[in-house]
Amino acid sequence: MAQIKKKDFVEVEYTGTIKDDNAVFDTTDEKLAKKANIHNKEMNYGPLVICVGEQQILEGLDKALEGKEPGEYKIELKPEDAFGKKSAKSIQLVQTSKFLKQNIRPVPGLQVNIDGMFGLIRTVSGGRTLVDFNHPLAGKEIAYSVKVNRIIENDKEKIEAYLKLALNLKEVNVKIENNEAKIELKDDIPKEIREEFSRKISELIPAIKKMDFIIKKEEKGKAEQKKEEPKPKI
Repeated sequence: MAQIKKKDFVEVEYTGTIKDDNAVFDTTDEKLAKKANIHNKEMNYGPLVICVGEQQILEGLDKALEGKEPGEYKIELKPEDAFGKKSAKSIQLVQTSKFLKQNIRPVPGLQVNIDGMFGLIRTVSGGRTLVDFNHPLAGKEIAYSVKVNRIIENDKEKIEAYLKLALNLKEVNVKIENNEAKIELKDDIPKEIREEFSRKISELIPAIKKMDFIIKKEEKGKAEQKKEEPKPKI
C-alpha cells in the first residue's frame, strides 16, 4: 500500500482532544461536535480532503500524516507541535480606556480583538486591563484520532476539494479538458485570488496547465407574468 507524501491529497476523518481532560476541541464528525458543544454551522462536516504539507490542518497533525498508509491512527502532539507553548510576552497590559472608546466594558473572561489579535481578558485593575494573547490551547498536549480513508488520485476531485476548503464552499464544479480545468463558481472572486489559485493548483497538480473560472449565477425564478387587467364590460 502506498505511503502518504507531501502534496498527496488524502481523505481523512479526525477528532482532536485535550490530553488533560479528554475534552473534544476539533472534529469532522457533526454529531460529536454538537455533543461536545463546539458545533459551527459555518463548517462543512464529514470526511475532509486535504493536501498534505499545505497546512490545511494543524501543522503538527499535517506532518504526522507523512509516511503513513491509509488506516486508523492515534497521533499525540506536544504543545510545541500543536498550539505552541505559553509565552509571558503574549500577556500584555492594555489601557482600559482603549476598550471603553470601542464601547467595550472589559471584564475577566471576555474574549476581545485588539488590532487584529484575539485575546482573553484576565484581570481588570484601575485603568489597566491584563490581556492574554496566547492561543486558548497553548501549553496543552493534545491527541488526534485519525482515519485516513484513501489517497486521492483523480485530478478533478483534488481541485474541487482544494477550492472547497480554501473558499469554504459546499459545492464546486470542475471540468478538465486537454490539461485545462474549467471551474464553475456561483460567486466571483478577485482577480488576484484567481491568479493565486491557478498558480497553486498548477504547482500541486502538474498535469493542470491552465485554469479558467466561470461564474455561474443562480437562475432567478421565472419572471412573474403580468396579470391581465379585466376587460371592461360593454
